[in-house]
Amino acid sequence: MSESTPTASSEQTFKSYSEKQGSTYAQLRPGYHGDLYKLILEHHGATGGGFGSILDVGCGPGVSVGVLAKHFTHAIGLDASEGMISAARSAGGVSASSEPIRFDISTAEDLGRQLSPPVEEGSVDLITASAAAHWFDMDRFWARAALVLKPGGTVALWGGHGRMHPSMPNAAAIQAAFDDMEDRELKPYFEHGNFLSYNLYKDLPLPWTVAEPVDAFDRDSFFRKEYIPGSADLMRNGANKVTLGMAEAALGTASYVQRWREAHPDAVGTEQDVIRRMRRKLEELLHEAGVKEGEETVTMGFAGVLLMVKKRV
Repeated sequence: MSESTPTASSEQTFKSYSEKQGSTYAQLRPGYHGDLYKLILEHHGATGGGFGSILDVGCGPGVSVGVLAKHFTHAIGLDASEGMISAARSAGGVSASSEPIRFDISTAEDLGRQLSPPVEEGSVDLITASAAAHWFDMDRFWARAALVLKPGGTVALWGGHGRMHPSMPNAAAIQAAFDDMEDRELKPYFEHGNFLSYNLYKDLPLPWTVAEPVDAFDRDSFFRKEYIPGSADLMRNGANKVTLGMAEAALGTASYVQRWREAHPDAVGTEQDVIRRMRRKLEELLHEAGVKEGEETVTMGFAGVLLMVKKRV
């Protein structure tokens, strides 16, 4: 694992997605819990943030900005992947003023500087990034975000990773088996961003910890909240119960799984595929817990974190 900050080009798996892959990604990954969005909006407003414009960075197929846009006059979604942006445009969405969400291709480091028209400096009230900041070059992101935000504006970043929900039969044993297989077979295909996500952004560079600190942000305003599967604050839409087939497909969207499959093309779609072997272990442990064949389901939770920081007034 590299200890350097990820660069804009370090993540290539999602960047190379087609529109079809982007749409499939949106279908397989459930949206975030409404309470998460409510907390972001309430905290942003209570700390002096306005509701004129929201900019969602690394927006993927547009899931989060599609929800949050309804509270802002203008909304923009940016992603470095042409395929993801195509999927987002197909999904659409409107702001509180019924204006269509603008979706464009841009890196988190440029934040729309190169677009026509560009994202203007001092024009954005809230910058968000869901399950994406761990792929950013944070030194460049924070510097650009400070220019794009209005005084008193907010940056909200959140992410994490899936975990077995404790309500699931034999959840602890299943999670332990998955952790073991992940450590042995998938960790070699982790990139720096994957480790940042799994560590709940504890090592994600902040405006005051980057190589050239960005003084425009107020360190005293820093807000951090962690989410644990099974608590009242689940980050996803509650306990997400899915079929084994859906779980297998969703696990396959992880970037490190895709890199494993690129390294083992002959195993893809066979019983030797790493996710298929995880599924078989899951079935075994569910049967041990008394779940009958044909009645197996997976109940997923989400270990996550929300970070928020304000630009000085």
